[in-house]
Amino acid sequence: MANYSDIRGYRVKYLSSDPTLNSSTEGQVWYNSTEGVLKSLVQIKAWSAAGNMNTARTRIAGANSGTQTSTLAFGGLVQPSTNSNATEEYSGYTWATGGNLGTSRYNLGGTGTQTAGLAFGGSPPGAGISSTEEYDGSAWTAGGSLGTARYFLMGAGTQTAGLGFGGYTDPPSTVYTSTEEYNGSAWTAGGALPVAKRDGGGSGTQTEALLSGGSTPSIVATSEEYNGSAWTAGGSLPDTRASNTNSGNSSAGLTFGGQPTGTVASTAAAYDGTAWSSQPSLSTGRLRGAGAGTINAAVFFGGQTTPGTQSALTEEYNSNINAITQAAWASGGNLPTAKTYGGGTGIQTAALYVAGTIGPGFPGFTNSMESYNGSTWTSAPNYPVAIVGESIIGTQTAAIGAGGYQQFGSYPNATHSYNGTSWSTVPATITATGQNASQFGNQGAGIIVGIQSDPPATQSWDGSTWTTLAATTNTNHTAGGIGFGTQTAAIIAYGGSPLTSQSESWNGSTWTTGPNVNTARQELGGSQNSPQTSGLAFGGKNPTTIATTESWDGTGWASSANLATARYQVRGNAGSSGSSALAAGGYTGSFSAATEEFTGEIQTVTASTLTTS
Repeated sequence: MANYSDIRGYRVKYLSSDPTLNSSTEGQVWYNSTEGVLKSLVQIKAWSAAGNMNTARTRIAGANSGTQTSTLAFGGLVQPSTNSNATEEYSGYTWATGGNLGTSRYNLGGTGTQTAGLAFGGSPPGAGISSTEEYDGSAWTAGGSLGTARYFLMGAGTQTAGLGFGGYTDPPSTVYTSTEEYNGSAWTAGGALPVAKRDGGGSGTQTEALLSGGSTPSIVATSEEYNGSAWTAGGSLPDTRASNTNSGNSSAGLTFGGQPTGTVASTAAAYDGTAWSSQPSLSTGRLRGAGAGTINAAVFFGGQTTPGTQSALTEEYNSNINAITQAAWASGGNLPTAKTYGGGTGIQTAALYVAGTIGPGFPGFTNSMESYNGSTWTSAPNYPVAIVGESIIGTQTAAIGAGGYQQFGSYPNATHSYNGTSWSTVPATITATGQNASQFGNQGAGIIVGIQSDPPATQSWDGSTWTTLAATTNTNHTAGGIGFGTQTAAIIAYGGSPLTSQSESWNGSTWTTGPNVNTARQELGGSQNSPQTSGLAFGGKNPTTIATTESWDGTGWASSANLATARYQVRGNAGSSGSSALAAGGYTGSFSAATEEFTGEIQTVTASTLTTS
């Protein structure tokens, strides 16, 4: 296996605490010595499909100071060329009909939020519209008129601190530099743009607005920032574009879609207050749509894909930092006595280790039982018989035990029930299951897949009696495999005799062959109280003792963190998922008392704070 330093060019850092999640740690790997775990930092950025708008339309406006999960779409042009007064409200999942605009219009400016929206300007006619409308979450009412009627203008801010800038009228063909500020009732002049522009991306607040791209009338790659009184030049976009859409502000903004010369853009770019950087592309390129949100969580809706083809598509953009704690085994409390070949069940913080052997041969067989509380093993009521390899199903306070191997070569079919304080005898299995059977389920609904028959018998326990069900497809003994799941949905991984890597899935009535484990082995341990969709297999021999761990996600097996100590006949068999398990005892060349606790990979997701995101 290659060293990390050979791949990345530097060593894994050894830190007592996690570093700050920012651009200096993106892509790095470090070892947290306080927690004793390996961690890494990755940034996930992607667009994903969301619910379509109810009406496909282009040249629309939106409440661009809204959020990814709460915004508005209003106005626009519906196929083939109908002005729209429709409003739709976005919940983060679906669109719902809102109150209609008083004036049907398209190419309008928009800003605000879902419950306090602002619509202004637009067309037709060619001279543009000057009227403003305010939305209260259900209906639009008239507001103060723009000083200059126009369309293709951009907007930013809120209903009571809004901004309208740039725009166009024809005839005569005029592109504007003028900015107007809205106070909730009237528009007044603000600082002029350094260059007349129309049809660009606008977003932000009245004191921190961002304008990206647009036409002068040539399509440009320039951007501008507004500070509440004046516009200044910002960084250049990676490419020219107009009819694009923004989210965020002049310190942390995003632009997406639009129209570079002669094409429809699917690309996106992010702004950090100084420079623009390319970001993941939209699934479907569009122009003249609308949007809302931030640099890390944006939404884009409507627009057109080609001239005359309106769109109802909605896409959401997310940029997150994932701090990943790698899967690992850590030391737990030792068993009071070194043990192997016993039975186990429960979860990582509440487990049982039942019977087994503490020494060579029959004299070493024991009926002792131990209980684990997440840190310490303590003695618990003895199992009724000294035995090895028995099947234990259930929890720390409600379990059944069956099968196993006793002195003098006998394979009993006796079954015992545990109530948390004592064991009692209940109806026996129909067929002797032998040692190292696979088992799963609970005290009232369990299954044992035994090895003393070919193919191995499946026996189901309903809390009072055993029933024989369909045999496995494998015709060999299971010989120390593992299983996890429920009485109606489970999987087993064979140990095999001869050795096999086969696994099989159970649907409550039949077995079907599943994906092979990556490493064939026998006498392994597993998280038998896991669901069918998330489990763990660990340790074993093939024929040498191994530390290999594999996780199951419901469709396939994947390598995970190895046990610290290679061993077989490892028990504990406790675990509630593929992310939490317990391995106790076992044989390493000698009997072991060691306990190890497994914690699966953990991803801590936060909104991106990277300055270049």
